[in-house]
Amino acid sequence: MPARGAKGDPALAALVRDRQDLVGDMRRFRLMKIDGGCHCGYITYEAEADPEKVGICHCSDCQKLSGSAFRTAIRVTSDNFRMLSGEPTIYAKTAESGAKSAQAFCPRCGSPIYAARFGDAPKFYNIRLGTVRQRDQLVPKCQFWSRSELHWLPSLATIPKVEKQERRTEPRSPA
Repeated sequence: MPARGAKGDPALAALVRDRQDLVGDMRRFRLMKIDGGCHCGYITYEAEADPEKVGICHCSDCQKLSGSAFRTAIRVTSDNFRMLSGEPTIYAKTAESGAKSAQAFCPRCGSPIYAARFGDAPKFYNIRLGTVRQRDQLVPKCQFWSRSELHWLPSLATIPKVEKQERRTEPRSPA
């Protein structure tokens, strides 16, 4: 007897649809509502994001664009991201691969908001974690471009910490 696909067997087709619905429900269940914005408050957004999609990028472009040792972001689909206020300024960055991406930032305070690819590819937003209000709940799950990781990062926990910046009453002496 020849094998019949889901199209030829109504019961099997119903099972496939049920499984697809279940997978979709599981994805929605995993999504977390997040919101955030820039430092000055001009740009605000909201999104539904999978907490498993938080990553750290060590590439030299992210180091330069963030002004830091690495950049942390959470990836969301375009249908799960909504700008609530403000209009970001876009800087077009060309990666080592030649791919172009939009680097969106606040035109007033300069806070980086997201990056997204140009073109017809499925649209994703890599929201900059520092702008997410719930950032303390979002733990990175992966690190990219580790070949560019700064050599001192693994020893970061051994560097002395100061809980907050104290206000100085005297000028600093030159080092």
